[in-house]
Amino acid sequence: MRRSTIRAWYLVHKWSSIVPTVFLLMLCATGLPLIFHDEIEALEGIDYETTLPGPPSAESGVPLDTMLETALAERPGEVPLFMAFSQESPLLTVTTGPTPDAADADMTLLFFDRATGDSLGPAPGGGVMDFLLRLHTDMFLGQPGMWLLGTMGALFVVALISGTVLYAPFMRRLRFGTLRMDRSRRVGRLDQHNLGGIVILAWALVVGGTGVINAFADPLTDAWREGELAAMTAEHGGAEAVTPADYGSLDAAMARAQAVLPGRSPQFIAFPGGGWSTARHYAMFFQGDRPLTQHLLTPALIDAASGELVDARAMPALNQALMMSKPLHFGDYGGLPLKIVWALLTLATIWVLWTGVLLWWRRSPGAIERRVAEIDGGAEGRLA
Repeated sequence: MRRSTIRAWYLVHKWSSIVPTVFLLMLCATGLPLIFHDEIEALEGIDYETTLPGPPSAESGVPLDTMLETALAERPGEVPLFMAFSQESPLLTVTTGPTPDAADADMTLLFFDRATGDSLGPAPGGGVMDFLLRLHTDMFLGQPGMWLLGTMGALFVVALISGTVLYAPFMRRLRFGTLRMDRSRRVGRLDQHNLGGIVILAWALVVGGTGVINAFADPLTDAWREGELAAMTAEHGGAEAVTPADYGSLDAAMARAQAVLPGRSPQFIAFPGGGWSTARHYAMFFQGDRPLTQHLLTPALIDAASGELVDARAMPALNQALMMSKPLHFGDYGGLPLKIVWALLTLATIWVLWTGVLLWWRRSPGAIERRVAEIDGGAEGRLA
């Protein structure tokens, strides 16, 4: 590359690294314990997924109609809004509210053991993991916070790409993995920064890219719900509304849906009248039966009165990519061994970020031009 090109790439790498560094360090620090959220919540005693014995609630247990009756008995005068299933334990949740279109603040989430039919009470709140997840997701700023972190993630991807572009001319006179610790402290730190960056490159691109996608998850999901899902419900939403007193059997409706969607497991049910269904239909959302495909949803509309399946459609490709990005980001689809790998790579990322901060903090006048000359001449082409 010409020196002017190298200078341009160097400035891109410099500023795309410096601007998001504080945010990236926070994301790594909070993301590290989130990798092991299941294990930590088990220690806190609030992880029903690991403490409840019995088959997954998505597969079997007490009839759904019975579970719904138990939930409504706890919240007299309210109507069902959602019922959600676990793929790992008997945990089943029911969300109720005063009206079918109740606001989030008016909803009540109840936990149940489908294996026994027992109530576990309201959802446990608080805890370290809830705090870290909010900080990691939106810094307690809601959607603006998610957009800010998504932008920082995009800059991180730019920094990775620009650093890779600069790595080739810089290393052309050095063997891969060379650490010139016999030189100055800056040279040794630079070699550690470059080697660490190139080692974690592929993983960091995956985690950074999926993090950006996750940051814009809500708008994409809303677009799907208000677009394609809305078209699906509108096509079958013109019939007379069904009141909760006239709901048909959930178990019968589930059986009919599963008969035409083999190999899929129920994730949640949206009851009639809410934003995820029509005034007449249950909207049952099914997921794949494998660790990666379990995040791909297929909604099915079932007439709440007759229990007949009226429609089922796969998610569009963009939303499938969104759902697939979540397990890739947190590394929670391969058990504890993969979690440990994710944790080690996160620690390596913290080291790369920290060495980058030190290189920038201890810069001297004329550092940019010296750095460009060093890259242009190869790492050994000029004494640092």
